[in-house]
Amino acid sequence: MRNSFMAEKKQIQKLPTEENEEVYHVPVLLSEAIEGLNIKPDGIYVDCTFGGGGHSKAILERLGKTGKLVAFDQDADAEANLPNDARIIFVPQNFRHLKRFLRLHGITGVDGILADLGVSSHQFDEADRGFSTRFDAALDMRMDRRQPITAFSVVQHYSEQQLHKMFEQYGEVTNAKTLAKTIVDVRNNFQLQTIDGFKNAVRGIVKGNPNKYFAQVFQALRIEVNEEMEALKEMLVQGKEVLKVGGRLAVITFHSIEDRLVKNFFRAGSFDEKEENPFLNTSTESGLKIITKKPVVAAAEELKKNKRSRSAKLRVAEKK
Repeated sequence: MRNSFMAEKKQIQKLPTEENEEVYHVPVLLSEAIEGLNIKPDGIYVDCTFGGGGHSKAILERLGKTGKLVAFDQDADAEANLPNDARIIFVPQNFRHLKRFLRLHGITGVDGILADLGVSSHQFDEADRGFSTRFDAALDMRMDRRQPITAFSVVQHYSEQQLHKMFEQYGEVTNAKTLAKTIVDVRNNFQLQTIDGFKNAVRGIVKGNPNKYFAQVFQALRIEVNEEMEALKEMLVQGKEVLKVGGRLAVITFHSIEDRLVKNFFRAGSFDEKEENPFLNTSTESGLKIITKKPVVAAAEELKKNKRSRSAKLRVAEKK
């Protein structure tokens, strides 16, 4: 599988540098995430979202000769960034299959798991991927292009009720109900296969700043197409199961929906919102000890260099 992926995509700049901004992806909260993992030189670690390899590189630098890193990424483009390092195992799959592929590689327990849930800069900057409102391309948005469902499939075939719920829940679109009705009303007369076609079809009901509005709409579509919330929940449950006692789970989120899921799971072992009690110990029935009582956010220096870091939040928990 690796050879076919490599043939498909030419070699991409592997790791970010200060001299060259034309990079695949700049890792967010890098030092904070690595510190949170509390890496053991002989440990086994998982990078759930390999991307440009920035977080993985930092983990490998702290591992000794016997340490291991398992890197997941469902996007075929990411494999071109793999370093020539025998300590890394690459799994070209969604991290929702974490437990299964660890078992296939003979790994029953790990010392740490890192997941950076942001869409990579590369994905946003590749016009034909359909992630960005800046370009006109196919309305795609698949992180794993082996999957059949695209953003066009969603807007063309979902019911009005499904679209309403999706835009309201995943995009927090102010007029989600109106947007859903408009799509259903126009989709048989307008060509929605492209980004510009979709935007033109619904432009008449846009509320507020068009750029912000479509960013929220596209976020909802992307989350739905890639089943991001379902995958996150599965990864968190499996992650806790495969962590060794004392092992750490570090998750970087980029919007409130993800952050709430992570916070609730770390605190109570479920994904439902529970009333906070300031008198409760941070060790909860989740079986996890919360390391970051409040989410870690980017420092001023990082904010200046990387605007994507503005919405990033890091939470870390340790298995009891």
